[in-house]
Amino acid sequence: MRRVSRIFLALSIFAAATAQAQTHESVTFPSTPGAGSGYLSIPPAAGKHPAIIVIQEWWGVDDWIKSNADRFAKNGYVALAPDLYRGKAAASPEEAHELSRGLAHDRALADMKGAFNLLAARKDVDAKRIAVIGWCMGGGYALDLALAEPRLAAAVINYGHLATSPDSIASLKAPILGNFGAADRGIPPADVEAFEQALTKAGKQSDVKIYAGAGHGFMNPNNKGGYVKEAADDAWKRIDAFLGKTLKSS
Repeated sequence: MRRVSRIFLALSIFAAATAQAQTHESVTFPSTPGAGSGYLSIPPAAGKHPAIIVIQEWWGVDDWIKSNADRFAKNGYVALAPDLYRGKAAASPEEAHELSRGLAHDRALADMKGAFNLLAARKDVDAKRIAVIGWCMGGGYALDLALAEPRLAAAVINYGHLATSPDSIASLKAPILGNFGAADRGIPPADVEAFEQALTKAGKQSDVKIYAGAGHGFMNPNNKGGYVKEAADDAWKRIDAFLGKTLKSS
């Protein structure tokens, strides 16, 4: 009898743990042209959650991007990484360059908007608390989505391309967090400072930091020779605090 009770208790604990397990799945959503797809990671707790659109680097939706989506889900966000390359991923810088050059901007924007609409329609998502984050190519696309989608609650740009024209900046509704490297040859500090000044002049809410000694891609540990742990750890702390404030604070 005791053995049966122990087995029943073990099964009950396993069932409870399974019910609270973080899950992930592949999803599709309407876009133009055709359908978009992505990697969706769902937090273990029930109820409505804030959500984050996770935008890939030029490598594609690889294991690092998926791990970031899973990290956000573990912290209570429904996270969706839209696959802007639609099934392709790069194995070399040359292939990544080719894929990024071949990505039509309007299709990428349509896929990101489709990802937003999918999240906004989910019963476990609070549609008023959806943010976007991206790195490298995805950092620039995160800004592009923030410029095009006024319903976003926040945007995080990690060493992505920028905008400084008054008309573009005026369309921003979401607060901005930016993390950049002082040694980034593609996005030099002068461009970052000009972006920050444009945001300030337009009265936009922003928090931009430039890390000394860090170059492009400094947050990705797979970036051999370019990963800067101290800067990456600090950037993650800033990201977590920013998203907690903009998406979780009442």
